[in-house]
Amino acid sequence: RENFIRLCNPHLEKMKEDILYHFALGTGTHDFPALFGDVKFVCVGGSPSRMKAFITYIAEELGLGSPGCDYPNICAGTDRYAMYKVGPVLSVSHGMGIPSISIMLHELIKLLYHAKCSNITIIRIGTSGGIGLEPGSVVITRQSVDATFKPQFEQVVLGKTVIRSTNLDEQLTKELMQCSNEIGQFNTVIGNTMCTLDFYEGQGRLDGAICLYTEEEKLQYLKEAYDAGVRNIEMESSVFAAMCNLSGVKAAVVCVTLLNRLEGDQISSSHDVLVEYQQRPQKLVGYFIKKSLGKV
Repeated sequence: RENFIRLCNPHLEKMKEDILYHFALGTGTHDFPALFGDVKFVCVGGSPSRMKAFITYIAEELGLGSPGCDYPNICAGTDRYAMYKVGPVLSVSHGMGIPSISIMLHELIKLLYHAKCSNITIIRIGTSGGIGLEPGSVVITRQSVDATFKPQFEQVVLGKTVIRSTNLDEQLTKELMQCSNEIGQFNTVIGNTMCTLDFYEGQGRLDGAICLYTEEEKLQYLKEAYDAGVRNIEMESSVFAAMCNLSGVKAAVVCVTLLNRLEGDQISSSHDVLVEYQQRPQKLVGYFIKKSLGKV
C-alpha cells in the first residue's frame, strides 16, 4: 500500500511554481520526481558536517558509491541547510532549535510531496542531555513533551494558540529498539524527550549568562521531569513530531546523551569520546535502514 505525503495546505495547488527558498530548489527549476522520487528514508540532524558524515556512512553500509567518494551538497546554493543523497536515503541538516527545524521541515515535506514520494520514514538523529542515564546512552523518543511535561506543541497561528500532538510512531519506535538489541553495542532506552525553547534557562542550567534559581530548584525540576518519564532534553523534537503527524509521515527521534544532567551542566568528555557517542544514533539508524532494505 502506497502512503503518500499528506499536504495540509490547499493554497499550494494554485501556485504555478513552488520555490523552496531555504533549500535553493524550486519546482520550476528542478525535476523533483527525477531527483528525489526514489527516497524512502530521510535522516535529519542539526549539523551539516554530521549529516554529510552520515550519508558517507550509510553509502558504505548499503554498498553504494565508491570508497572516498565525496557527496555533493544538493543545497549548495544556500548556506542555511545542507542536503545529501545516496540511493533511497536523504540526509538533511536542520540547524538548532524549533524555528530552524520548522522552516526546514516545511520545505522538506513539500519537496517529498512534489517528488511524489511514498512510504517515507523520517528520523531525527542528534545529541541531547540525559536525565538519570549514563553519558553515551541512546534515547528513542516515545513522545516529545514541553517544559511542563505535556505531550504537545504550541504554535501561535494568526494570533491564536494552536495545540498539536507530539506522539511518534509506536511501531517504528519498537523496531528501532529491536535493532539496538540486535547490535548490542550501547545502552538504549525508550523514553519521553523534553523539548525546550533554549539551551540554558529553559533546560535548568546553572552556567548561563542569566540564572535566577538555585541548584536545589534545578535538581527538583529535573527529578520531576524524570518522574514524568523524561529521559533526555533537546530543542527540536516537539515541532518535528507535530509536523510529521500532520503530514502522515512515520517519524522517530533517536538521540545520544552527552551527559547526565543530574550530575552537572557542562560537557566534559574528551573530543574522541564525544565523536564516538555521536556515531551511535547513526549506527542504530543505519542498521535499521539496512534491515528495512533486506541487507542485514
